[in-house]
Amino acid sequence: MSVQDQKFEAPNFLRVDVVLNRAELFRNECKRLILETEKACRRMQSDDSKRLDQRVRDIQFLKKELELKLEEIVPEIDVLVDLQSRVRKALELNQEALRVTVLCLDERRMRDGVIINLIKKPCQQQHVCCVCWEQQCIVHSFNVSTFHEQEQRMMHILFLCSRLNRSAKYHLERDLREKFEAQNIDNSCALMTVHSIHNLQMSNSSCFPFPFLPWAVTPKQWENISDLTMAKAEQQKSNSLSLRALVESVLAQTATDMQKQFKATTEALQLHIQQIKSTKSLQEEKLPKILSEINSQQKIREDLQAAIAENEHFLTLAQSRLALRQQRPGKEQCHDPAQAQLLAEVQQLTAHINKLREEVGQSEEEQRALARCQLDLKESIDTKANSLYIDEVICMQHREPIIIRNF
Repeated sequence: MSVQDQKFEAPNFLRVDVVLNRAELFRNECKRLILETEKACRRMQSDDSKRLDQRVRDIQFLKKELELKLEEIVPEIDVLVDLQSRVRKALELNQEALRVTVLCLDERRMRDGVIINLIKKPCQQQHVCCVCWEQQCIVHSFNVSTFHEQEQRMMHILFLCSRLNRSAKYHLERDLREKFEAQNIDNSCALMTVHSIHNLQMSNSSCFPFPFLPWAVTPKQWENISDLTMAKAEQQKSNSLSLRALVESVLAQTATDMQKQFKATTEALQLHIQQIKSTKSLQEEKLPKILSEINSQQKIREDLQAAIAENEHFLTLAQSRLALRQQRPGKEQCHDPAQAQLLAEVQQLTAHINKLREEVGQSEEEQRALARCQLDLKESIDTKANSLYIDEVICMQHREPIIIRNF
């Protein structure tokens, strides 16, 4: 072999050594990667088991909390149903008292001149308010004016509260069902092994990695959802307890309040009857005085007319003298004291006549005002007579047989 041949073959041995070394390094790297991958898989499986166990414990804890809230809300629904029945019966027991009160109010509102009487007579307005107070006492704390409206409002409030309780119960039960399903799934995941899911892997060998669910929530959000459900249930239970306490208090006080208010209203009605009688008597005494004053105004107006006629005669006389003096010869047209006196007399008489005419107009205005006052007084007397009949006869007769029954 020549030197040139040896030089040509030498690089081939070097290349073989390089390839062998690289292959050996790659083989060692693969073994290291296999060991690391196996360790990582075992570590991940261990972490998965721990996390799944922790997840199951978290679900169990929340399940227990939800079950406690559910046990608290369920009896509250039954109690509210019983309370609705009690309220309905309590309102029905006092329907007759409310019917009589509304009847009295309607009778008083339909009387003649009720608008004028209510607006111009404060005592009358106070009495209508007093009757309204009795009606408000019957439907105590519900702020309505009739029995049917009150019953609907009370039933509506209790119905809404019951519906909210049932809504809280529904959400608690749904959350419990979801927690139970999630617990079963996580338990199954915790019990899975490589051998138990071999067939499952074979059937899903062509599946792609699971995508990230856009509606998935974070663990904090998941916990907050259940906390929010329980908080709503707790708040609704608190609201229900407050409502029950309020309704119980109303039921306990309504009968007593109605008895007191019924007695107070009866006394106020009797007092008001006396006030109407007294006011009516005063108005009847004022009526003859107004008639007398109307006649006096008529007489004084006639006197004023006579005075105007007399002053007009004097004015005519003064004007005639002035006109006659205008016929004096040119040199005799002198503005002497007599001429000045006649001119001043015309001005004074004109002023007196104008003043007397103004007084005549004022007298006519006073007489019209007296006539209006007379009509208003007569109307007020008639209205009070009608009010006395309604209050003393109709209202009192209807109220006497009423007996307020306790709940």
